[in-house]
Amino acid sequence: MNKKAVVLYSGGLDSTTCLAIARSEGFEPYALSFDYGQRHVQELELARRSASKIGAYEHRVVQIDLRQFGGSALTADIDVPKDRPVDTEIPITYVPARNTVFLSFALAWAEVIGAFDIYIGVNALDYSGYPDCRPEFIAAFETMANLATRAGVEKNAFKIHAPLQQSTKADIVRRGISLGVDYGLTLSCYDPTPQGLSCGHCDSCQLRLKGFSEAGATDPIAYVDGESL
Repeated sequence: MNKKAVVLYSGGLDSTTCLAIARSEGFEPYALSFDYGQRHVQELELARRSASKIGAYEHRVVQIDLRQFGGSALTADIDVPKDRPVDTEIPITYVPARNTVFLSFALAWAEVIGAFDIYIGVNALDYSGYPDCRPEFIAAFETMANLATRAGVEKNAFKIHAPLQQSTKADIVRRGISLGVDYGLTLSCYDPTPQGLSCGHCDSCQLRLKGFSEAGATDPIAYVDGESL
């Protein structure tokens, strides 16, 4: 029987690739998504429809209303930046403490189901400069997980897997394709249309398009202005 692993799964390119990697590494993936009041809720609807197709053994959606705090273009009435240079400056699309919150829920579910492995699709190369995507954060959370849980205290050590952390978007696309990922079942846009068309101009769309272009592959999703590469 495969070992269980909790996989943070948003329905985006990185998390979907991460789910496929967990499965390829012999784990039974328990996918965990969040309805946190995000602007790009279409991503979540796609995750609900696609989780089992992508390989999740079980999929749960947790509701947390981070709009109560706001502070981000994804959880407040703030415009999503478009066509800006993607660099390491922390943008307004950063959601305060989001990965800390998500990993904490993943840790709780993992302890309940007897899983000691948690996968998260963070990336520290082609990314928007979010502080909770850095290797230092992942290492610190893993240390905390083994201090703050009964399972950790009883020496059943938790491992936080971040297999995409040092990969470019092109590397991620290539790896996903090699694992049979259907990227037509994913959405990355921060500001999609109500019909689910990607804007093509937010940070996430720019990084996604760059990744497919550099990987020599065609992005199968639809964009407002038809700029899929």
